[in-house]
Amino acid sequence: MAKKICVLTGVGEATGACIAERFARGGYEVVMVARNADRLARIEKEISGTSAFPCDVGDLDALQDMIAAVRKDVGDPDVVIHNAVSATFDRFLEGNPDDLERNFRVNTTALLYLARGFAPAMVEAGSGAIIVTGNTAAVRGVPTYALFAPTKAAQRILAQSLARDLGPQGVHVAYVVVDAAINAPWLGEERPSWLTPPDHWSDKPEDYFIKPEAIADEVFHVAHQDRSAWSFDVEIRPYCEQW
Repeated sequence: MAKKICVLTGVGEATGACIAERFARGGYEVVMVARNADRLARIEKEISGTSAFPCDVGDLDALQDMIAAVRKDVGDPDVVIHNAVSATFDRFLEGNPDDLERNFRVNTTALLYLARGFAPAMVEAGSGAIIVTGNTAAVRGVPTYALFAPTKAAQRILAQSLARDLGPQGVHVAYVVVDAAINAPWLGEERPSWLTPPDHWSDKPEDYFIKPEAIADEVFHVAHQDRSAWSFDVEIRPYCEQW
């Protein structure tokens, strides 16, 4: 029997790589999508059962080419996970409006293209799953999220529209809100420039962070829920998170 296929966007060193490993371990051929071709090639060597398809999903022409290439070279996926994210953290008077457009393309428009490219085959098969990873910005705006939160909120509502359309046709769509700081490899060092205000996280206790492996386990679980008990909104956070 042929392996099931999972297409995963936004494969980096933390959550993306852990989701790729979890689905590969679960018997899937995992198509990994991200902008960084060198990093993808390295992860492909580290995780058996994966294949790298470098692509900037914010480049909509390149995204459509990637979708066509996956369908031709690998096959129609059983699961699609949109984990890619574009984020900027500025107040509305300070940020570049172009960043809002870029964030929207990666976070929301790319999801539309992925669904249009891959969902029809799922509908024909009568099964499949589309899972989107989100964060607190999808449900709450704060001053420094002015150019980011609107795109994640739109992403969630688009996912809900897809769920209400595709669910009765046998395709499960779900939105996973990760309400926590992720225990990524670089958090023990200086935070990336896109996380503000910059400082060191080395003084934070282990319980402060959510484990990317735990996120991957939950995404895998949601993708395989019994169709009599499908979730749409799924929120996950460490037990000690103040929310």
